[in-house]
Amino acid sequence: MTTSDTSTTAPPAEEPALHRAIGPKLLILFVIGDILGTGIYATTGKVAGKVGGALWLPFLIGFVVAILTAASYVELVGKYPKAAGAALYTQKAFKTPFLTFIIAFMVMCSGLSSASAAARAFSGDYLGELTNDALPPTLIAITFIVLLAALNMRGVSESVKTNVVLTLVELTGLVIILAIGAYAVLSGDGEPSRLTEFETDGSGYALMTGVLGATALGFFAFVGFEDSVNMAEETKDPVRTFPRAIFIGVAVTGTIYVLVALASSLLVDSKTLEGSSGPLLEVVKAGGVDFPHKLFALIALFAVTNSALINIMMASRLCYGMANERILPRAMGRVLPRRRTPIVGIVFVSLLAIGLVSTGEIEGLGDTTAFLLLCVFAVVNVAVLVLRRDPVDHKHFRTPTVLPVLGAVTALILASPLADRPAEVYIRAGVLIAIGIGLWVVNKVVLKTRGED
Repeated sequence: MTTSDTSTTAPPAEEPALHRAIGPKLLILFVIGDILGTGIYATTGKVAGKVGGALWLPFLIGFVVAILTAASYVELVGKYPKAAGAALYTQKAFKTPFLTFIIAFMVMCSGLSSASAAARAFSGDYLGELTNDALPPTLIAITFIVLLAALNMRGVSESVKTNVVLTLVELTGLVIILAIGAYAVLSGDGEPSRLTEFETDGSGYALMTGVLGATALGFFAFVGFEDSVNMAEETKDPVRTFPRAIFIGVAVTGTIYVLVALASSLLVDSKTLEGSSGPLLEVVKAGGVDFPHKLFALIALFAVTNSALINIMMASRLCYGMANERILPRAMGRVLPRRRTPIVGIVFVSLLAIGLVSTGEIEGLGDTTAFLLLCVFAVVNVAVLVLRRDPVDHKHFRTPTVLPVLGAVTALILASPLADRPAEVYIRAGVLIAIGIGLWVVNKVVLKTRGED
């Protein structure tokens, strides 16, 4: 691939275009459903283990960081309503094919590690509440991903409509948590003093790294809004639809997260939350409200299913977009003629997700997802500033310059060692990037052999 701008390269003539089936309301629910899910349902306890009773603070900081970067994505998807997302923006801004590929590969891997975390969460305490048998977690996770791939292959309309149903279910679960928290406050139950307790020893540096570490892990709960830009070619009037959908989605989920964190900390101590892979189930049990535990566990399973479904969708569309940009072999852009879904991309990412299931537990996979995306977000925030030199011939949202600057700085801080994350996260991310570099070399050789480089 040359350093010339290939972002406008059309798909091969024989391939049908993607179907524009997503309207404004559907996109808002898609964004909300994409952000909600595994992060808040499964990692809340691990965040509490890092920060203590002040569980709400990391989610509040994460909300601010998410808004900053979301503003950059809104500007960029308005300028370039294509399916490749961060890869497209990186190529247009820096015109460096190697950097473009690495960013695209990191985004793909973040989606797959997130789907793998969801698959692991599916076989944890929530499922244990419903079953008495010790089912093999890995087998459950693999079957789970295969079924989602099959649904994804049927079509974007079916997948997004399923997402809407699951989004409403998972929202219901979080509303239940908020209602239980409100009942506890009105009844005088709970421990308000926990809301200001920190797990660290209180020294300045330890407190800072503890909060940053909790925020970095908690940021996993906010990832997802960036996935929606990969649906740009399947959205009706994306230039007008995306700004409202992304901002509403991040605002709604951020508010819910902070309130859920407050309710969780009021009712359950941080050690109990930390020790559970189903922390919100612990809140239901401690809330003093006679709500069926098994029903809430079922709701939570729907929530993590939704996260995995959307991430598999995102990764497969990213493959499609990168194939059209010649970053991946063109075969990756092959579309199933009748269903008009990226069949090769779906199969490829599903196989990778199955492989990732065995690489770690929920916390490690979630932290890996957040780390990879924080690195990507730093690049995207810089890209939006660079691309101010590239005007387009249509109106679009323009974010205030200070927001991408702050977005890049905060993303880099949370991705740095200051965030006090385990070494396994850096190792896993490093291995994934090394795999990406290997694929880059192979792709370059293939292109050169064909005389296309």
